[in-house]
Amino acid sequence: MRNTWNGYNTSFVTCEKAENNDMSASDDSKPNDATGPASNFIRHIIEQDLQSGKHNGRVQTRFPPEPNGFLHIGHAKSICLNFGVADSYGGQCNLRFDDTNPEKESQEFVNAISDDIRWLGFQWSGDIRYTSSYFDALHDFAVQLIEKGKAYVCSLSPEQAREYRGTLTSPGIDSPYRERSVEENLGLFAQMRAGDFPDGTHSLRAKIDMASPNINMRDPVLYRIRHVEHHQTGSKWPIYPMYDYAHCISDAMECVTHSLCTLEFEDHRPLYDWILQTLDIKSLTAASDNSCAADDYVLPRQIEFARLNINYTVMSKRKLKELVTENYVNGWDDPRMPTLSGLRRRGFTPESIRNFCERAGVARSSGTVDVGMLEHSIREDLDSNAPRAMCVLRPLKVTLSNYPENETQTLVLPCHPKNEEMGTREIAFAKTLYIDANDFEEIPPPKYKRLSPGVEVRLRGGYVIRCDEVIKNAEGEVVELLCSYDPETLGVNPVGRKVKGVIHWVPAESALDVEVRIYDRLFNKENPDDKSIADYKECLNPDSLLVLTGCKAEPSLKTAAAEASFQFEREGYFCVDRHDSTAEKIVFNRTVTLRDSWAKISG
Repeated sequence: MRNTWNGYNTSFVTCEKAENNDMSASDDSKPNDATGPASNFIRHIIEQDLQSGKHNGRVQTRFPPEPNGFLHIGHAKSICLNFGVADSYGGQCNLRFDDTNPEKESQEFVNAISDDIRWLGFQWSGDIRYTSSYFDALHDFAVQLIEKGKAYVCSLSPEQAREYRGTLTSPGIDSPYRERSVEENLGLFAQMRAGDFPDGTHSLRAKIDMASPNINMRDPVLYRIRHVEHHQTGSKWPIYPMYDYAHCISDAMECVTHSLCTLEFEDHRPLYDWILQTLDIKSLTAASDNSCAADDYVLPRQIEFARLNINYTVMSKRKLKELVTENYVNGWDDPRMPTLSGLRRRGFTPESIRNFCERAGVARSSGTVDVGMLEHSIREDLDSNAPRAMCVLRPLKVTLSNYPENETQTLVLPCHPKNEEMGTREIAFAKTLYIDANDFEEIPPPKYKRLSPGVEVRLRGGYVIRCDEVIKNAEGEVVELLCSYDPETLGVNPVGRKVKGVIHWVPAESALDVEVRIYDRLFNKENPDDKSIADYKECLNPDSLLVLTGCKAEPSLKTAAAEASFQFEREGYFCVDRHDSTAEKIVFNRTVTLRDSWAKISG
């Protein structure tokens, strides 16, 4: 299915209905205007629960990232949803790091994720939470399951356990250790906890149903042995809980009412419910630091929504990590990456990302959003809020032969053509200036509206000039233009003369030397994850980064702050690089072009 959005001539989303949709609410698969929170099936469910008094009027959500990488634009959708619905209904949203796999996690990722959420404009309830803070309680709940006869220590190797598990079309086989006594299981689990066994020799498994059509219910592993240092707990624990086991209990301990997650967890929901329903609810709430009483507490409901997929982009954290570790990009915050840190460094604003997530919508349908919608969101924001400036990316010297020697005139230009409150900036006009080499053609093509021999153009905010002579070097390259200016044309249209175009410029003597990085899409194929492509890295765009040195910018940019955004006249939107810019060298990153040039290329 192809659609257009708000008259924007780019198809933005292809939707496929998700299977096994047990939600009674409607599927809001269309993008929404970014004027406020849009209704969707999750909000319908929450409103029904509030009307029925199910949670005594409480709405408690959580955002539970695993600290094994940086957040990307897909996570932004979940952040906006979890924090947004909590805010809309007077509730709270926790930030909890589900740090159950220390081999892949680090404090660096914890810090980066926290910074990204704050930058995006959200504040979590209370302190940052960690699943690792609940390890003692999780261990005690595991003991409770053993005592109930609902969990056992299995001594199959990981390879044997996979064989016994069965397939999608054949049932599993009971482990030979499944009928160990409660006393033996408690003893073995205590030895696991004490660190008496090597990695992989034993695991704690739930005792459910090895013949279940849902593989996740075939005696899933709850704990595995890992003699690994943890970034929060150090070497205290030689065993670590599995995500599926720890996640639902952490939700309940935090008195979460609505556990919102993406569709890949739909098949895990029966296990989520089984663990919570098998445990003693009073012990869950007793272990909580929240004010929800056992007598009136209702267990959290897991609700799945479609994850955000964007064309010309990969969202797999494994693949993004591979791009970083194998040096295809310059770190997690490379401006070509879809990470929030990368988008921030490229010049995307929190408002543009929140508006994009609102427009993409929340649905039960899997789909792919056109990256043009994301680019439109930042163009829309910066068009209204970014001050204008001039920067010449490929400088070509222009000398005004008839302009007085050693004379300088101060021109005053608006910082924004539609917003007087942004004020003005001053630019010195003198005999020598720079224009962009792309704005001159010695032999112009048809309908050319820039400078060429004998042709007049207007300098932005300045005078009309005419090219009189072209100076070349020994290689035949144009190195200078000798032009004349009309002193009667400052802010006035020439009488009886037709000036074809307006070009940007900077004063030669006071221009800033800057570096400009032209970023483009990291992939040149619409679907880098297409199964017909052997390796997604084959789709990397070789022109995704072009570094231009020796660029000339107007002097008003000298004091531009890190992350400040500007529209460079006729070039696009740019921001000051937050890491590489210094007082000695300003680096500008291109955020996005003025128009969607890819629509023309791909169309």
